[in-house]
Amino acid sequence: MLVLLSSSLLGGCAADYLNNYDTMTLASGDSQKANQLLQTVDPYNPASNNTKIEGDGARSVAVVQQYRVPPPPPPTTNMTVNVGPAGASTQ
Repeated sequence: MLVLLSSSLLGGCAADYLNNYDTMTLASGDSQKANQLLQTVDPYNPASNNTKIEGDGARSVAVVQQYRVPPPPPPTTNMTVNVGPAGASTQ
């Protein structure tokens, strides 16, 4: 029992060690760009500080009202549909 317990504990450490790979990633070679981005003072777009968002309030209210109120049903049409061969007579 003691051997089984100790082997399972050591097996857990080996599994963590095997998760490390010696391979190249797609981002390899971008260390200079990454370091430049880390040292950027203000990385945000200057336009993100604009809190005055222009818009037409009346138009926005009309659009919201269109979604809240269900649309009226489509108008009914008085149409007759004949199904069958043309010129057929019933006797």
